[in-house]
Amino acid sequence: MKAGSICQRNVATARALDDLTSAAQIMREQHVGYLVVIEPEVVNTAARPIGVLTDRDIVVSVVARETDPRTLRVGDVMTQQPIVISEEASVETALEQMSRSGVRRLPVVGRRGELIGVLSLDEVLGVIAAEMQNVSGSLRNERQIEGAVRQVAGRCRCSHPSA
Repeated sequence: MKAGSICQRNVATARALDDLTSAAQIMREQHVGYLVVIEPEVVNTAARPIGVLTDRDIVVSVVARETDPRTLRVGDVMTQQPIVISEEASVETALEQMSRSGVRRLPVVGRRGELIGVLSLDEVLGVIAAEMQNVSGSLRNERQIEGAVRQVAGRCRCSHPSA
């Protein structure tokens, strides 16, 4: 399965020059803790990820240091040059990248580096859970089929007299 096929495509974004408080308000309104910071490309109207901003970034870099968030821009706090994953990459590759990088979300990009979506552990766990349910169903069905076959085979032996 490819990262692009399961990623969340409705992505909350901000720009590096946006007020940090505006970005925090977007997070609150959209019930997210993660914004992809984009740089729009004039040529093809696509957006390219240049950073990410998390609610944790705001807490650790601003609130804990008692800095006035109204004096900051998103670019002052964001993680620059985010680790991204190609929409064509496998989910396994995405998980390996998340593990290596210690992150729970990755911006998903297209062939030209344009933002496609965000892949989070939530989506990956949903896919894994569905696959595990399929495995469980297969095992359950196997037992039921085997039981039915044994019942039929048992009846066949009983109904035919031996010579």
